[in-house]
Amino acid sequence: MLDPCAESIKRDEGLSLKLYVDSVGKSTIGWGHNLSDRGISMAVAEQILAEDIAEVRAQLAPFPWYQGLDEIRQGAVTNIAFNIGIGDLLHFPSALHYLSIKDYPNAAAAFLDSVWAKQVGERAQRLARQLTEGTWQ
Repeated sequence: MLDPCAESIKRDEGLSLKLYVDSVGKSTIGWGHNLSDRGISMAVAEQILAEDIAEVRAQLAPFPWYQGLDEIRQGAVTNIAFNIGIGDLLHFPSALHYLSIKDYPNAAAAFLDSVWAKQVGERAQRLARQLTEGTWQ
């Protein structure tokens, strides 16, 4: 059975799936969830992460070069795409070519030779090792 209190709050607050600033200046989302003062719970953060990873994997799934990777290397590419977005990932044609022919050291080198790698530092180094070695880093 539906919670009548929740239904009443839903009706009165209205739903926003995007961040907005409410009438008193608080960052808010959902049905009046005050992010400014309350933030989110660990469970909500985990759920958002799981949904975001699933979305990135779904975006990558159609690419044969991604399908041909083992789980660990798919994980590295998923991590990169999660960070920069699928559109920017596709701006690494050399790396993607090397992934498609399973030349992982050159794929890693192509990712490392980028502005992205300089911006994220150790993350790029770790993901390059993951691609090269085929072990979770």
